[in-house]
Amino acid sequence: MDQRLRLVQGNIGRSEKRAADRQPISVRGQIVWKDARGSTQVTSVITRDASERGVTVECEGGRAIPLYRLVYFQVDRDSRRRPDLPAPLRNPSVLSAVFRVGPYSEATGSPAEYGLRLLVEPQPVSASGWTARLGKMATA
Repeated sequence: MDQRLRLVQGNIGRSEKRAADRQPISVRGQIVWKDARGSTQVTSVITRDASERGVTVECEGGRAIPLYRLVYFQVDRDSRRRPDLPAPLRNPSVLSAVFRVGPYSEATGSPAEYGLRLLVEPQPVSASGWTARLGKMATA
């Protein structure tokens, strides 16, 4: 038992492996996907946080979306001009993959939260950017 506690406690100080920092942002949007039968499904969501490569959304109901399902994420048109919105989310629709399914809501019977990985082309990094990243990796 003591060994297990030490192992868990040893991971507390570990930094996250995110490629981009998530910023809190709350905007309305939709997730559109095809179910197993090929029917188009839509569910309304509200973003909780977002980055250039991912977004966490709170689901307002609808059917459950399976883990690793390819979906299209859309931010409502009026919110796409917000300066604090990451550039990929300003597009009318972003191909994404469901990479995390949160706990189920007792009220709806479907997950209350999803983590989406935005499937966007990576931005080119200058030579100085690579040098900075290598320096961070060397000191980690």
